[in-house]
Amino acid sequence: MYEFKLPDLGEGIHEGEILRWHVEVGGLIEEDAPLVDVETDKAAITIPSPRSGKIVSLAGKAGDIVLVGDVVTVIDDGTGAAEVTKAAAAEEAAAPTVAASTDDAGRIAATTAAQSVTAPSTSVQAPAGAARSVVAAPATRRLARELKIDIHLVPPTGPGGRVTPEDVRRFIEQQGDAGAESETPVERERRAEADVAATAAHAIPFLDIEPLPDFAQWGPVEMEPLRSIRRKVARKMVTSMVLVPHVAHMDDADVTLLEAFREKERQRRAGQPGERLTLLPFVIKAVTAGLRVAPAFNASLDPFGERIIYKKYYNIGIAVDTGHGLIVPVIRDTDRKSILQISTDIAEAAGKAREGNLAVDDLRGGTFTITNVGPLGGTALIPTINYPEVAILGMGRVQEKPVVVDGEIAIRKILPLTLAFDHRIADGADAARFVSEMVRQLSDPNLLLLET
Repeated sequence: MYEFKLPDLGEGIHEGEILRWHVEVGGLIEEDAPLVDVETDKAAITIPSPRSGKIVSLAGKAGDIVLVGDVVTVIDDGTGAAEVTKAAAAEEAAAPTVAASTDDAGRIAATTAAQSVTAPSTSVQAPAGAARSVVAAPATRRLARELKIDIHLVPPTGPGGRVTPEDVRRFIEQQGDAGAESETPVERERRAEADVAATAAHAIPFLDIEPLPDFAQWGPVEMEPLRSIRRKVARKMVTSMVLVPHVAHMDDADVTLLEAFREKERQRRAGQPGERLTLLPFVIKAVTAGLRVAPAFNASLDPFGERIIYKKYYNIGIAVDTGHGLIVPVIRDTDRKSILQISTDIAEAAGKAREGNLAVDDLRGGTFTITNVGPLGGTALIPTINYPEVAILGMGRVQEKPVVVDGEIAIRKILPLTLAFDHRIADGADAARFVSEMVRQLSDPNLLLLET
């Protein structure tokens, strides 16, 4: 028998939702044949079978959540118990890796190079068939994983039967932390960081989330599970708004000349590559120029090491509205690409995002994010920072407005801009310099093309 566990599907991914099984219990499967479709908070993934054999059991049905390291399926591949034990011991020495590529269906085909590593013998595991319904915050679950504790065994003391970080620490003290002495410095640091994060998440003064009332008593309701990407967005937004002190700086850019130039180029390039030349690639170039003037907005803050990490590369994320949540694909190396190259990258990334064909790597490595509500309407917005980034630019709708130019009133095309930033890492003066540089670049297309 071969127990196949959900492999590591990428940085920061701890669980996935079962979308569809390609097999049934009792059926036969060949090695590398499609086994199960899983949707993470980043992308949909088709996981192939690691072995050939007969399907003995499956870990749930469509809609169920499985954690990294959970047994996904048991396959009767003809191996005996001794061979299984020998294989498991060998796999403990190797970390799981995943190679991702786009298949014919447009999804990501994840191929595991090794089975997920079995938990060390010092960890406390739940017995087979243990209940999975545990009420706990994500930070508490992360703390339990770092301490090698099965959270299902931890007696809850929080409101509504919630497991708290204190419950986890109390449980491990009672059990005796036999593996603490064998921890490496890296493991010890990771455990300390998880402990601090979990404590911070639980120790917000006066935070008392009360149970919702029964809304059905006042009229018809419809319930939909909060899943996958939508759940990830919810978690990231709460993390950002609770952890980061947001400040917003607003200004207007006169894009009259730029819009005239853009329209002229669109007509000239009709039927050629780059003909759909929107305002966004010009804004990305202006943002890149602004980040050079104010590098603090191209950084991240390490709260545990109390240090600022300045990134010397420019990868700009663009928020894309899809039918199943907000996706932020990353346009890489914007300082080294032309406006036409950036325009092409934007079109490809937006198309993949709406079709659900983005690879996990397409969503990683961003240093700054832009969200544009202009095409949907709205004069301005105050966006939420895409943590662990420290700033985000919100674009409103370009409108014709009367403004004073050289002492006279003129009708100009005005683009409203809002920079939301982390006040821990930058001040209002930094924001003013950043946005002023953007406005300067966008107000004169010749300057934008020459200096970028």
